[in-house]
Amino acid sequence: MSYKQYSGSAGGWGALKATTQHLFKSQNVAKNISNLLRTNQNDGFDCPGCAWGEKHVSGRFRFCENGAKAVNWEATSRLVERDFFAEYTVSWLNKQSDYFLEYQGRLAEPVCYNPQTDHYEPIHWDDAFSLIAKHLNALSDPNQAEFYTSGRASNEAAFVYQLLARRFGTNNFPDCSNMCHEATSHALSHTIGIGKGTVTIDDFEEADAIFLFGQNPGTNHPRMLETLSSAYRRGARVVAFNNLKERGLERFTNPQRPLEMLSNGSTPTTSDYFMPKLGGDMAAVRGMVKILLARHQEAMNHGGAIFDLEFISEHTQGLEAYLSLVEATPWSDILDQSGLTQDEITRAADIYQHADRRIVTWAMGVTQHKHSVATIQELVNLQLLFGQVGKPGAGLCPVRGHSNVQGDRTVGINEKPPQALLDNIERVFGFQPSASHGHNVNQALQAMRRGESKVFIGLGGNLVAAAPDTPEVAAAMAQCELTVHIATKLNRTHVNPGKASLILPCFGRTDIDTQATGEQQVTVEDSFSMVHASSGQITPGSEQMRSEVAILTGIAKATLGEDNPVHWQSLADDYSEIRRLIEKTIPGFEQFGERIKASGGFYLGNSARALNWQTPSGKAQIKANALPQSLFPFDAQACTSAGQNLFVLQTMRSHDQYNTTVYGYDDRYRGIFGEREVVFMNEKDIAAMGLSVGDKVDIESLWPDQTERRITGFKVIPYTIPQGNIAAYFPEANVLIPLESKGDGSDTPTSKSVAVTVTASQLQESLLKIV
Repeated sequence: MSYKQYSGSAGGWGALKATTQHLFKSQNVAKNISNLLRTNQNDGFDCPGCAWGEKHVSGRFRFCENGAKAVNWEATSRLVERDFFAEYTVSWLNKQSDYFLEYQGRLAEPVCYNPQTDHYEPIHWDDAFSLIAKHLNALSDPNQAEFYTSGRASNEAAFVYQLLARRFGTNNFPDCSNMCHEATSHALSHTIGIGKGTVTIDDFEEADAIFLFGQNPGTNHPRMLETLSSAYRRGARVVAFNNLKERGLERFTNPQRPLEMLSNGSTPTTSDYFMPKLGGDMAAVRGMVKILLARHQEAMNHGGAIFDLEFISEHTQGLEAYLSLVEATPWSDILDQSGLTQDEITRAADIYQHADRRIVTWAMGVTQHKHSVATIQELVNLQLLFGQVGKPGAGLCPVRGHSNVQGDRTVGINEKPPQALLDNIERVFGFQPSASHGHNVNQALQAMRRGESKVFIGLGGNLVAAAPDTPEVAAAMAQCELTVHIATKLNRTHVNPGKASLILPCFGRTDIDTQATGEQQVTVEDSFSMVHASSGQITPGSEQMRSEVAILTGIAKATLGEDNPVHWQSLADDYSEIRRLIEKTIPGFEQFGERIKASGGFYLGNSARALNWQTPSGKAQIKANALPQSLFPFDAQACTSAGQNLFVLQTMRSHDQYNTTVYGYDDRYRGIFGEREVVFMNEKDIAAMGLSVGDKVDIESLWPDQTERRITGFKVIPYTIPQGNIAAYFPEANVLIPLESKGDGSDTPTSKSVAVTVTASQLQESLLKIV
């Protein structure tokens, strides 16, 4: 391993070099150059990476460095065939790294786990479908099956999936969104009446101020960097609240600006940078509101106002209770929890007050705490006080992760289905679906761990690596009678099989999907509620691969029958038939087939943006939430003993990673090369512990149970991070997060607020090379 502080900007030549390296790594160079030029184009495919939207400007490429990694990773020529599974036992594979598993290439044929030999063995497709049907139909209750969804699934596949599960009789839809933005969906639906952001990509061109909370666009959604740098260049204030100093929130060299590239120049992506403690964002915003409230009251004394009183009166409820709570919140609590000074909070309030159009954005740095719902509602309150919803250049913008995680929820992947959806399903398909709430990820894993849920079907994803409490999740999988994985590549979940297990190879976004009626298109929805078509560009590497839709309809036919409640094969033959059913069932998809032909797709609309509040009162709700008693999910101090070094840990991605997919061992912007078992710490904390750069430490999680959760031998790296906060990569650090540690109202794992102790490892081995 080597460590060297990175001096370059985000993007630029470093990004181009990394893209080139991953092109060659795919062993499919010529085809992938063509693929990249078709990424996010009207006649191409949607990037399998993040959900950031696009300005469809002609003559420009529309991929970023991490999007290029995703495309090259998926469109590799390497194949995992039967000889591979014959050579390696599942037990041996489970000891290998996540990188090793996925680097082997694309899954080439369906395989079934043989527990006697501990090998996956080839199985015919029809036999695989029959095995699934046998297990599903043997269940005493449909709710003993879990239908998990990854955000990568298309709208068409997700709609077929929810129809299959609901006709089977369950609403058990654990979904990857339960682990990232569930707090967003819950907070927004209970305040503005819809669990989606209210802005479009065009609003960023009109905003006077953009406030970013808990997000690292340079790694997690790099296409946002161009949007931020463009806003900065035209004079907007771009304000970051993030507990880590991230290069993408400092400056960006745009590869599409030749002069900037040739001069090795860059553009700032933010004008102001604040570093609150982990979980301190709510207190920071409460402090801003406290300052702005005092100014508003002073203005009222002189016949004026700074709040938008007309908007508040016409469109909101709950103002008095909230303002009373703001006034009663002591500054000592605000400063202690936020970790910011009153001068810093005042500066942020000044910027907000003197802008006319404000956008507030956030990501998983906000959503993965115990008090995440309350934090997001605090952001909503701020915007409602100033009438910043339903106005061009203003609004609420959760930045989603996977490229169709929002679309999956739109077309029915919801364990708590709204009655309107159930009514539409009954009207269109002629059966009455269950109205009972199903399982989210946390509930599904608990049920599997207890042996109550017996069949797990995963439409993409890598749940064992993505979820917290890794050994517990693996044990839950082992309890199942059958686990089924619809996937493009081998991953950690596949090597933690149930008593019986299937891996079914599917097409990715880059693959040409040819069915009985010819080449098919699928659709996805981005973070701005834009729906657009995606068409694969390369011939699949194996004739045994099938599309997600074909696999799901195969399961449906075997389990429910050919025509129950639809003719399943017709949906596999022609995806436009699925879109016609979506059009009849899901509001906003009128003339679906025609509208996706437009450049850039079409806008689904947003009720809150139209000032139509889908709440019981018909008004937006200003929520009065007290600050949390502690930034820990529980009283961590009570679990420590004298002399222990107590920290708050967050898990995060490296720059060579997307979700659980590890592309390599470098984290360029943070200066890490060739390693992942590292922990980022404040230099003062390192010195206080008597440690040096590269020393090894052990990290143990604190939770009021008898389970030991520990990682050992992680190398210490100095970083700009508040004292008392530390950071490590997931999935390596997921073992530290108790399954029971979850967000209030959302059940999202508290991956950004893990109470831990750090101790020097007994055996130090200095392998760190300082460059």
